[in-house]
Parts: sequence; C-alpha cells; structure tokens
Amino acid sequence: MPIRPEIVDGWVRGWAVSRGTSAPVAVPDGYRIDVGRPGHLVRYVVPRFDPDRLRRLAGTLTGPGTWLKLFADPADVLAALPDGWKEDAPGFMMTAALRTAEIAVPDGYSLSVVEEDGVLRAAVRAGNGLVAARGQAGLAGDVAVMDQIETDPAHRRRGLGGLVMTALGHGAALRGVGRGVLGATVEGRALYLSLGWEEHSPLVSVYRP
Repeated sequence: MPIRPEIVDGWVRGWAVSRGTSAPVAVPDGYRIDVGRPGHLVRYVVPRFDPDRLRRLAGTLTGPGTWLKLFADPADVLAALPDGWKEDAPGFMMTAALRTAEIAVPDGYSLSVVEEDGVLRAAVRAGNGLVAARGQAGLAGDVAVMDQIETDPAHRRRGLGGLVMTALGHGAALRGVGRGVLGATVEGRALYLSLGWEEHSPLVSVYRP
C-alpha cells in the first residue's frame, strides 16, 4: 500500500525545520530540499514510487551530493535506478499520536528540554555533566518530526532513548502538536515500536557520491 501523502508532507516539513535547511519546494515528483552540506547538497523526496518516473528523474540528477528518499521495496528502487547511485542504510517511516506523559528520570541522570527556532531539543546528562542521550524534534504545524535520537554507548540499555522520545513527545503535545513522524534506522525501529509507534513503509535512501 502506498504511503499516505500527509505522512510524507509532515516528515519533509519537520525535517527541514529540525536541520535548519531551506523550506521544501514542491516539484513534479515530490519535494526538493536544498540542504547545502558537504556530501548532502540537495535531497529529493518522492512519495509515489513509479519505476519509469524514477528512472527518468534519477537520470537528470547527476551532481555529487544529491540524495533521493523513497517509500518502496529497496530491491524495486535499486532495479529502477541508472548506474552511479549508491544505497544508504535502510530505514522505516513511522508515526505516533503524541500526548503529555509522566516523565521519570533514572537516578544519576538529569533531563533538559528547550525550544529554539521551532526545534525541541532534549538532553539527558549523567552525573558528570556529559550528555548520555539526546534528540530533537522539528515542529511544523500539527507535526513533530523526531530526529537524531542518540544514546552514548556507555549509557545504553538504561531506558534513556525512550526517555528522550517521551520528553520530546510530551513537549510537542504541550505545544498543541498531535502527531509524530520519524524516519527510523534499523536499530531505532525496535525502540520506537516498543513505545507505540506505527510502521508504515520502508524508507529507501540513495545518493550520488
């Protein structure tokens, strides 16, 4: 089943806020975001997978640092691409209803959540003041896009990733945002499923090196 357009739209808008890029621009096959970073100059997000249209689009995108994001079986995407494209790590598109929550911080840690320029940033610090886990959420209208959720290897398996996600969802809900969207890694998928997030489709990332 094709991914719902509103999921992709929310993800694109919130991701741009989170990363501080230019606003997404609608193009015939989806969206273009000028990222402007080394190795990631521009990304195209294509909501509807059509092998022929993808082949034509990819054939026009020859510049290094160009990325494509699609929602289909990775094997089908790779079969439709011309030579010169590389596959990045696989991912998954996921969503959840956001709500306020009781937040319990484990002993020995502290939690801070701040907002700046439409981005919520959550940080869990150990007793020595160093960041043990962190994450952020780009707020875009009725959507919060969870992004860059990370736990230091020395602090894993202590529930800190879940704490960051809960804190971001709580903060977004307090601001009237009711829906969360994210692109999950293979490693993150299990955590998000355990927190009640719903998986909708594969997320395929390919790029021009």
